[in-house]
Amino acid sequence: MMSRPDTDDYLSLFLNNRPLMDVRAPVEFQKGSFPNATNAPLMNDDERHRVGICYKEKGQDKAIELGHQLVFGDIKAERIAAWKRFTIQNPDGYLFCFRGGLRSRLTQQWLRESGIDYPLVQGGYKALRRFLIDQLEALTASQRFVIVSGRTGTGKTRLLSDLPHPIDLEGIANHRGSSFGRQVTPQPSQIDFENRLAVAMLRSHQGDPGVIYLEDESRLVGRCCLPESLRQRMSEAPLLVLERSLEERTQIIKEDYVIDMATDYRMRDGAEAGWENFCDYLLSALDRLRKRLGGDRHSALRATMASALDRQHSDGTLEGHDPWIRALLQDYYDPMYDYQLSQKQGRVVARGNADQLIHWAQAQQ
Repeated sequence: MMSRPDTDDYLSLFLNNRPLMDVRAPVEFQKGSFPNATNAPLMNDDERHRVGICYKEKGQDKAIELGHQLVFGDIKAERIAAWKRFTIQNPDGYLFCFRGGLRSRLTQQWLRESGIDYPLVQGGYKALRRFLIDQLEALTASQRFVIVSGRTGTGKTRLLSDLPHPIDLEGIANHRGSSFGRQVTPQPSQIDFENRLAVAMLRSHQGDPGVIYLEDESRLVGRCCLPESLRQRMSEAPLLVLERSLEERTQIIKEDYVIDMATDYRMRDGAEAGWENFCDYLLSALDRLRKRLGGDRHSALRATMASALDRQHSDGTLEGHDPWIRALLQDYYDPMYDYQLSQKQGRVVARGNADQLIHWAQAQQ
């Protein structure tokens, strides 16, 4: 492997999706890292904790000595082997630790002793994170945004993918942004969400600094919180209102939240366990609306949903889901959306079906 220099060109790392080897401990990685990062730690969580205590009590030299005592022999060989696999699979990548200091340089040294010269990111995680925070704030202030709005079930996310320069906030947050929005895989941490959002903004800006299209979201997308500066800009941006019939919306909801989610749970958990977990997902989502729906209405909808699930499981028919979907749309989601839209009428620049809004967006380029 030819030697490459260490880098502080953070923009290039993210725009070119360079593979990153994060040698921090797993607990640090889980709190937040970067979209193109893989965790290959120098120390596990317990080792890092013990070395940290030693550093505070006895200083750096003793901490380094303890680290070498903890990571030696077969443990050291296993970790070097994992790093070597990463470098071979990702010859254009870089490694980093928290500040680009001791851990990353020790990793470099051990790799070099095993015959591999691999570069690091100067400044490490802290510098990369600071870069993305600053870029996100700058781009939020300078970019132009248009927001895709519309009643629940109109397929706003589907439309978004057909517009120029979209950023899918729900995709980045791995959540559809409602009581039913949970996915089969967990949401990213708040730091991961912000980092992924910043990278998406950077790539959109570099590709063509035109209008960025975002779906209308509240402050929270599941448990991920939009940066306040972005939320403020979104609250002032022009609106496109996507319109579909109740029948079309019912079908979209059924596809997204019944057909696709049942498939996803079964793929993850197996046929029977997946089915049970899918049913729990759907019924629990409705239960979270109990206070807002009122006890009687919630009970009636729950019984309809449970009956529809029984039919779906027994013979595969899906029509039983239509009544509860229509009722939720007409009696719960639509009044709430219509009120919210009434507060935003001055921002609406176009409304219509998907084809009409795509045509409008293309005409703005």
